[in-house]
Amino acid sequence: MLIKTAEFVMSNSEVAKCPKDVLPEYAFIGRSNVGKSSLINMLTNHKNLAKTSGRPGKTQLINHFLINKNWFLVDLPGYGYAKVSKTAKKKFQKFITDYFEKRQQLVAAFVLVDIRHEPQKIDLEFMEWMGVNAIPFSIIFTKADKLKPKAIERNVEAYTQELLKTWEETPTYFITSSTSSVGRDEVLQNIDITNQEINKLRQN
Repeated sequence: MLIKTAEFVMSNSEVAKCPKDVLPEYAFIGRSNVGKSSLINMLTNHKNLAKTSGRPGKTQLINHFLINKNWFLVDLPGYGYAKVSKTAKKKFQKFITDYFEKRQQLVAAFVLVDIRHEPQKIDLEFMEWMGVNAIPFSIIFTKADKLKPKAIERNVEAYTQELLKTWEETPTYFITSSTSSVGRDEVLQNIDITNQEINKLRQN
């Protein structure tokens, strides 16, 4: 998929105020500091579409970006942010779960995981919640440029083995690097194929 246009549309904390368009949406979510903003900028070929920050918890709203005028990329707040109050955390969690439970335009989510770390409880619990609520998702392993190929292979294998303890099969996953654009084509192709399938269903 060639990204011709990528534009910010709106930010808000209420699902009811999200865009009314019936265009398909793909949500990106992960723990704070997992490299979500950098990944979004890499996928869309825009340096500053999503705001990047070294400070966890920077994204605190549901952010909609219109891509190629025909689908939405949705940037959601990170979970597991350490430096926000319990009240703020509850508020974020509420609109994250509201978004996934109520947003009918949502087609699939991408759960971002830092490939350098062993499986984290908070990520596994979030994926389990997604599974229980029947929300389709894929995993995006980020920061692959920080590891050698063998280490990447080893860490992904460890992750899939951990998932297989509770899942019948592992979700689709992508290995990415925002600095070298590794995985960009694969993620965009996945979205493109899904969009084509949706269009076919609508035409029938």
